[in-house]
Amino acid sequence: MTEFKRIIKAGFINFRRGGLVSWAAVLVVTITLSVIILIILLQAVLYFSLNSVKDKVDVTIYFIPDAPSEKIMLLKSSLEKLPEVANVSYTRAEVALANFRARHGNDYPTIAALDEIGNNPLGAFLNVKAKEVSQYESIASFMKGDNPLLQSIIYKINYNQNKLVIDRLSGIISGAQELGFLVTLILMIISVIITFNTIRLTIFIAKEEIGVMRLVGASKIHVRGPFMVEGAVYGIIATFITLILFTPATAWLGRNMTDFLGLNMYDYYISNLFQIFAIILLSGILLGVISSFLAVRKYLNK
Repeated sequence: MTEFKRIIKAGFINFRRGGLVSWAAVLVVTITLSVIILIILLQAVLYFSLNSVKDKVDVTIYFIPDAPSEKIMLLKSSLEKLPEVANVSYTRAEVALANFRARHGNDYPTIAALDEIGNNPLGAFLNVKAKEVSQYESIASFMKGDNPLLQSIIYKINYNQNKLVIDRLSGIISGAQELGFLVTLILMIISVIITFNTIRLTIFIAKEEIGVMRLVGASKIHVRGPFMVEGAVYGIIATFITLILFTPATAWLGRNMTDFLGLNMYDYYISNLFQIFAIILLSGILLGVISSFLAVRKYLNK
């Protein structure tokens, strides 16, 4: 425990002695952690946008006007048991007619034609939402099953009209996820390389000190330990600087860009602050410690 305390103390002493070089390393780590937070926020906007589009995609099953409600509810129950189905909503024929009249309130010929008919020409319908966009095809296949009871009351299923949109949306979602992962990976690699080289510069300044320590018989852990602690200090300080900087930045985005992004960035940042803090702190410490470990190894092997 005494040796451990000495290593920690030596790490803080190294940081203080490094002066501007140490703060330059903190700045580079801060930039790296800022990139990570930007990636988190951009991923949040991406998934929010995709989910908003997904929520607008559905399959509607229209029934003939005199379809018995008992059969419709039986079909609704069957659909709700499918693992692909998120939810099924039922709209009665009377409500469908009222909604139709509201949508075409300014279309006098259409309303006049309805009044001329006298009775309700519209039937009830079921609105089906799948858990994933790719699952609508299996739901449609279920509806095409050889069940005469169902076929006798169903007027139309709009899956075929929506199939092109659903297929394109599935492709967009898949492509966006792959692109997001690739961009994240590239930015992370670039950030790690820059951070590693900056920390290696701070250790290069102390290479003669490392050589002297090795000559007097210091173990590798006694040489490497203080620099790893110093790297952890870079990460910890950079974490708090990054979180402080992003608080006003996301507040500005929340006030001015919510309509454009579709997501209030400040509300998302604050509601997920603990998770973001944990990710950034762990990333910063690991980045500093691993970079220091690798940079010192070069001088230990000489």
